[in-house]
Amino acid sequence: MANSKFFLGFLLLALLVEMNVIEQPWIQGAEAIDCTAKCNYRCSKSWKPKMCLRACNTCCHRCSCVPSGTSGNKEECPCYANMKTHGGAYKCP
Repeated sequence: MANSKFFLGFLLLALLVEMNVIEQPWIQGAEAIDCTAKCNYRCSKSWKPKMCLRACNTCCHRCSCVPSGTSGNKEECPCYANMKTHGGAYKCP
């Protein structure tokens, strides 16, 4: 009897997490990445490295993701790929 109540409680918790009804603080800590290192590599071949690093770090901190490589591969990080400036241009390098 106690096992079935525990199992039902676990299923309810999983459903609420899946529906984004409750926050997932244990996952937020796991998503933290080293934005400085990732962006240093991402912008290493940029023709405007300071501007690239500023934009990349902003995008990384907001999205917790930087695509692999020095360009392209934006499909790996949809948040990063879809962020735009006030002028409507894509923000992230």
